[in-house]
Amino acid sequence: MTKLITFLKPYRTRITVMLMLLFAQTLGTLYLPTLTADIINSGIIKGKLNVVWMTGGMMLVVAFIAAVAAVWGTYLSTTVATHLGQDIRSRLFRRVQSFSTNDFNRFGAASLITRSTNDVTQVQQAFSIIVQMLLPAPFMTVAGLILAFSKDRLLAFMLLGFMIVILVAMALVAKKIGPLFERLQKQLDKINQTVRERIIGVRVIRAFNQTQAETKKTNQTFEVYGSTAIKANKIFAILLPLVMLMMNLLTVLFIWFGGQQVVSGNMAIGDIMAMIEYAVLTLMYLLMGVAVFLFIPRAQTCAKRIHAVLSVQPELTEQALQPQISAENKQAKVVFDHVTFSYKGAEQPVLQDVNFTLKKGQTTAIIGSTGAGKSTLIHLLMRLYDAQSGRILVDGRDVQSYELSDLRTKLGVVPQKAFLFSGTIATNLKHGNPVASVEDMHHAAAVAQIDDFIRADPRGLDQPVDKGGTNFSGGQRQRLAIARAIIKHPEIYVFDDSFSALDFKTDAKLRAALKAEVHDSATLIIAQRISTIIDADQIIVLDEGRIVGIGTHSELMQTCQVYQQIARSQFSEEELA
Repeated sequence: MTKLITFLKPYRTRITVMLMLLFAQTLGTLYLPTLTADIINSGIIKGKLNVVWMTGGMMLVVAFIAAVAAVWGTYLSTTVATHLGQDIRSRLFRRVQSFSTNDFNRFGAASLITRSTNDVTQVQQAFSIIVQMLLPAPFMTVAGLILAFSKDRLLAFMLLGFMIVILVAMALVAKKIGPLFERLQKQLDKINQTVRERIIGVRVIRAFNQTQAETKKTNQTFEVYGSTAIKANKIFAILLPLVMLMMNLLTVLFIWFGGQQVVSGNMAIGDIMAMIEYAVLTLMYLLMGVAVFLFIPRAQTCAKRIHAVLSVQPELTEQALQPQISAENKQAKVVFDHVTFSYKGAEQPVLQDVNFTLKKGQTTAIIGSTGAGKSTLIHLLMRLYDAQSGRILVDGRDVQSYELSDLRTKLGVVPQKAFLFSGTIATNLKHGNPVASVEDMHHAAAVAQIDDFIRADPRGLDQPVDKGGTNFSGGQRQRLAIARAIIKHPEIYVFDDSFSALDFKTDAKLRAALKAEVHDSATLIIAQRISTIIDADQIIVLDEGRIVGIGTHSELMQTCQVYQQIARSQFSEEELA
């Protein structure tokens, strides 16, 4: 947890005030048993009512000050803990946003969600508990022990012996419970992943009648987590009552031996009362220290997991190269120059020596079989990955010389799986352009052939969107995603098989409207259907990561065998003729 201390620097003043208040509370709590002894020995036993009133009044003042200090200190610690959690989550989110796809896959979505929610909450609670309980505990324990020795050495040695037994038990428990908490957090990751997959894939599960089997697998995951949690809770269940038993036993011993001291005249009644209070306070704070100390291993595990994310050095560093403007082909918007790329662990490159150019005002289409590397080209252009060899130029600059935000500002990407955020249609469109007007949104929707659907609903652009856009059809989601890219007015449009869910009539209308809209930009279309790209200025045919043909539709029908095979699979002989 020490690695996260830097997050507390902005709150140093509040923490200082908080510690002073906790110190005042501790002093007040320690002073009360002394006043109790005085009121009994000097007031009640001797029948001096004025001493009773004066000492009683002082006890009320001390108790009030201690209570105010405790309330104010608790408020400050809770406030700082809340801000700490917010700051850690914000830093985690920013770091995850900078991850490459490899970085993201290394942790997984379920684990990152757990680290950003549950793990941060554990650290947040640990800070609050440590400040309120653990920090006062050593001072209270030592001071209480010293005051106990000032009253009676025999009873003080009894108290010291019980403290040593508790500390030894605490050390043994901490050694055993730490690994359990680490396993619990990993198992919680697995639960999140399992539940997430089953919820997302619920339609597939039902379609294949696997509800019972998947429920059994999910329950097995829950049972593994539950058994580990039970093991950890058993330790708590044994330790805490044992400490309470020892506290009660010590109180009985104090009364037994203290009573003998009082009878023999070696100790005053008030002193034995003070000793009992010191013992209870000392062991109570020691007990709180034990509880916090047992909580720390879990928080420590969570802190390590958070730090593991924050300490990742992103694979995609910004401004890794000095920006150099290429003088080659000034009309070129995007140039893939001998690009080769392979995924980690792959035996063969997914792209090999790829060369092509996207020009302003032209549409370039890429077609090929599944796994040919089409979508990988877009990932490289967006710098979700970096090529192992070759270079990619945008406006004559290597993409690695751009800041990621500047590069992606130039791009308007419609992914293969259209994703919508929960909110409204308007809030989703404004992801493309936050300052877009209502007219801008309707225009983009009209180009994307979705405006009639929007206007048909009385709520218009304020129609609600469920998470992932699940309340819209696949075609509607694609068209809204296309409108979101259009409203951005990017320099480079990228459509990754973004027309696959559209019928042929809507597809044709959209392509016609899109051609008039994007005439000042470079357009890259990934497609499975030739009908979608038949009018493209340039069609690139990919096969097993290599370019096997470049040209127009008519040219490729004459020169590229792979393209001819794709065309014959999609059109009849009459249509081809």
